[in-house]
Amino acid sequence: MATATSTLTEAGAGPAGDLALLGLMQLVSPALPIGAFAWSQGLESAFELGWVNNEAELAEWVEGVLEDGLSRCELPLLVRLQTAWAKGDAITLAKWNDWLHATRETAELSDEDTRLGGALVTLLRNLDLLPEPHLIPEEPGYITMFAWAAHKRFVPVRQTLLGFAWAWLENQLAVACKALPLGHTAAQRIIERLRPQLAEAVDMALARNDHELGPILPGLALGSALHETQYSRLFRS
Repeated sequence: MATATSTLTEAGAGPAGDLALLGLMQLVSPALPIGAFAWSQGLESAFELGWVNNEAELAEWVEGVLEDGLSRCELPLLVRLQTAWAKGDAITLAKWNDWLHATRETAELSDEDTRLGGALVTLLRNLDLLPEPHLIPEEPGYITMFAWAAHKRFVPVRQTLLGFAWAWLENQLAVACKALPLGHTAAQRIIERLRPQLAEAVDMALARNDHELGPILPGLALGSALHETQYSRLFRS
């Protein structure tokens, strides 16, 4: 794949519109029982180390992770994975699933992706929504199974990326509300500030070539590594 601009228009046509939107809302809901609330993705370390102390610093941290992380890694991977699911391409699915595992710089970040992916597999199995077994990569990550669920729900690729980015932002702010003296109104101000950046991150992700992929987050990786031995913590990453 030279570029990630493949759109999977209407994701194969099927039940469109309202049902696809509701399927995406179900997938990104904080109530989805996969345990995403237990992970901070390095943010708790940033609080503990004094890198993030207030609303303004939190907004800058999240914006940086969005630009140098999600737009270069998870979001463009969703494009490639959802395309591969639509084609039933097991080789490409395994390739990008392995690539994503290789980009996780710490044990915590790798464990998060694997555990959430396994939890989503279990949920989809209970809902009778799993793909054919031969298509599922070994140790499927969360991004891989999220892409499948979006494809299964006929969600267009751009909306898949927007939904994933929105769920990530909400989770980061939920972490901050628990671990910082950050009120819910402050969290809403950050959402208002970052909504345009979510759309821009999706645009960037859709335009990236394969050789441009990979997160550039040395601070987050360092914080996550230190978090593994942090004495007192609320979150698993």
